[in-house]
Amino acid sequence: MPKKKIVVALGGNALGNTPAEQVESVKKAAEIIAGLAAEGYDIIIGHGNGPQVGMINLAMDYSSCGEPHTPSIPLAECGAMSQGYIGYHLQQALQQSIRARNINRDVVSVITQVAVDRDDPSFQTPTKPVGVFYTQEQAKALSEEKDFRFTEDSGRGYRRVVPSPKPLRIVELNAIREMVQKNMIVITVGGGGIPVVQDGENYRGVDAVVDKDKSCSILAQELRADALLILTAVDQVCIHFHTPSEKPLRVLTVQQALEYIKDGQFAPGSMLPKVEACVDFVQSLPGHTAVITSLDKAGNALKGLSGTAIIS
Repeated sequence: MPKKKIVVALGGNALGNTPAEQVESVKKAAEIIAGLAAEGYDIIIGHGNGPQVGMINLAMDYSSCGEPHTPSIPLAECGAMSQGYIGYHLQQALQQSIRARNINRDVVSVITQVAVDRDDPSFQTPTKPVGVFYTQEQAKALSEEKDFRFTEDSGRGYRRVVPSPKPLRIVELNAIREMVQKNMIVITVGGGGIPVVQDGENYRGVDAVVDKDKSCSILAQELRADALLILTAVDQVCIHFHTPSEKPLRVLTVQQALEYIKDGQFAPGSMLPKVEACVDFVQSLPGHTAVITSLDKAGNALKGLSGTAIIS
């Protein structure tokens, strides 16, 4: 019987705010993912990079202002840097966790480019939160100083927002597919992938951050995964979130999800892209399931015991 194939989208906020914090945070994620591997799943991992790419970009921006200064580093290159060091930490933690279970599988990270449309409307209306959380006063000061745009993020503070164009295709898809066929655990589309636009037969990076859930959805569709598992900060998707009428949802049909999206139930840059990614996956592969839950509940969610399942 063939193994079930799962694309796991791991939130960047679960990885800590510094490299030292991240080393500890990924150990927990690795234990849970290794547990899924021990149950016989083929696993492909995508991860966010919102806090990390914002941290890198801010550090580069700060260092370019002093003497001696470093060159200004575009956001696409900052995304590539985040793929490298997050992938490195995840690789190490997963290698240790699967070895402890006597699982003989290679773990590999792929520096992944994702093609976007140069005319995507998000370049005019940034929505993707990156970097750390600020108070309203701090955000106002940075906005005036650096011409950054900020938005309030789910009651947790203010974060910078950057363009988040829709992912169209994964440039390294064939290589990823081959690695999966060779029984490797693949870490890919880190931070949603490095956003690139096509110039003739070549690609060039653009200043943006692609939503990792939507890239993971495309990846899951292309690989014909049995399930898309999106891991975030909450156990279940809720309507009327952070209000006295808050209601968790155990199962959500595509039609119900589309109605809730139309009603504005899910926050842009937060739960909205997760639900949209799940809807896209289930519409593309009817009968397959997408699940949104927390890292702690991942195993139970795949058994139908926790989380929010999006079904056709």
